[in-house]
Amino acid sequence: MRFSDILGQERALGFLRQVMASEKMPHAYLFTGIPGVGKKSTAQALAMALNCVSPGDGDACGSCPSCRKIVGGNEPDFQVIRPDGNKIGIDQIRELNRGLSFAPLSARLRVIVICRSEAMTPEAANAFLKTLEEPPPDNIFILTATEPLDLLPTVVSRCQRISFQPLSTAAVAGLISEKEGLSGGDADIIAGLSGGSLGRALAMAESDFLENREKWLARIAKLPSFSRAKALGAAFTWAEDLRTSDARSGPGKILGLAAVLDIWKSWYRDLLVSKAEDRENAFMNRDFSQNLKKISKRFTIKSLARSFHLIDRAQMELMENRNSALVLEHLVSRLRGLVDSSEFLPLRNDSR
Repeated sequence: MRFSDILGQERALGFLRQVMASEKMPHAYLFTGIPGVGKKSTAQALAMALNCVSPGDGDACGSCPSCRKIVGGNEPDFQVIRPDGNKIGIDQIRELNRGLSFAPLSARLRVIVICRSEAMTPEAANAFLKTLEEPPPDNIFILTATEPLDLLPTVVSRCQRISFQPLSTAAVAGLISEKEGLSGGDADIIAGLSGGSLGRALAMAESDFLENREKWLARIAKLPSFSRAKALGAAFTWAEDLRTSDARSGPGKILGLAAVLDIWKSWYRDLLVSKAEDRENAFMNRDFSQNLKKISKRFTIKSLARSFHLIDRAQMELMENRNSALVLEHLVSRLRGLVDSSEFLPLRNDSR
């Protein structure tokens, strides 16, 4: 993975090339942006360019011994630290610091990448801060994170921050169509739901995401017509469906409540677009356009905004490691509760 292989991040790459040309490299970088836009790939490309035997035009050659070792995962001076479970613990940072007491083994510069650096525990972050305050020579640190606000301000202040932007929907659709052989319609749907993350789009394309998306959209579309009792029963059934699906999931599966919440969020977003602008070409779920137009007539903008907020709240609860079945059941109950609010426009044939 060289700079020339990174897609859609010309501004970030241009800055890195400039810094390398000036030979005034900061000792620490913070790459920020949503997952799947090339932060880790760029970190590897930077490590290759810094240590390449035969660099050209500010990029690695990709074929020298140093480049081959990094690509093959055989370079001890290129280290990637990832969360152990959901956290990067103090023991991981202590082990890193022990290794930093020695000079690089073979590379000109040792490059350490800390993926999802916001996952560092407070103890780990403070231990790493001491390393940033007195960085050992011949070491470059690259932290990746979605939001710098999730890190200690003192850590952020000691890093050169570089922002990575979401890719355009058209670019993502074209790439996954080319790589995965998807039809234009399926590629457009996945690209729209990916949020500009190529990594996420590829994972969707390689899984049974589209099939599951249709199932979960059909379920949320029916929710307003359910009675309270039927909605509660449906929530129990759907939670059990998720548990069963998770139990049999393999590497090619994208299931789980996190994916469902993203799907439902896109649904309410499209309802809001239909209600406010009625622009079908702006729908993320274009294949459901007729249903969206019909159902949006039953909502007010206020009730749609509340629904969107409820899903946001459920996503935060899930990130806090709440029980996923309870999160789903509470969310369905809250969304159904909006049907009885003054902001919802009932139909005569509603069953209560």
